[in-house]
Amino acid sequence: MDEVIHARGHEHVSAEHSSTFEITTDDFLTPAGDCILAIDADRTPADFDPAFVAACQDADATITVMIDAGGCTDSVTGRGDPDLEFTNERSAVGRTSEYVDDRTIVNDAEFAAAGFDRELVAALAEGAEATVTISVD
Repeated sequence: MDEVIHARGHEHVSAEHSSTFEITTDDFLTPAGDCILAIDADRTPADFDPAFVAACQDADATITVMIDAGGCTDSVTGRGDPDLEFTNERSAVGRTSEYVDDRTIVNDAEFAAAGFDRELVAALAEGAEATVTISVD
């Protein structure tokens, strides 16, 4: 089961954060946003199908977030959690920790923003259009 978000990169994408990554609907990014990979997203967790949300709320679920931009693709895998809400109307956040809030879409991710392929990050920093596919098994 998949959910897809279309967004774009920004010149301030640095992907240096070591514990989170984020996709936001905001249409701007400051240099302080070192976890943000893409902006101007067309969807948020609040838009996701209830069946997808329910599947992600299984502690045994495997959640994969794949980002494709500028001809580069990378993905990170984590797990679901019964406390995932998928109610945020602004951004989607992946975490290497077990922390959950209304923005969290995956926990215990293998890596955060700093772990994404540097060619992908460079494409996003050049403003490439991005497709973010979130899959749950």
